[in-house]
Amino acid sequence: MKKLIILALISTFAMSGFFNEAQVKQEQEQKAEAARLCKIYTAKTEKYKETMRNDDLAKATLKNYVRVENKYCGKSHS
Repeated sequence: MKKLIILALISTFAMSGFFNEAQVKQEQEQKAEAARLCKIYTAKTEKYKETMRNDDLAKATLKNYVRVENKYCGKSHS
């Protein structure tokens, strides 16, 4: 019985490190993807500001671009 408990504890300890590494890797991939999308939406927002019309629909479109940019870049970016 003691061997079974020790085996269970060792298995749990060994597996916890694996899942922790997988979680860290996933978080790094998510940050990299967010940085990529931040760069894309920042460029898209800046280009749209240069060429946008002066009407309500254009302002709403710009507001949406800024919202998506803030989603990926953080609110302090813009």
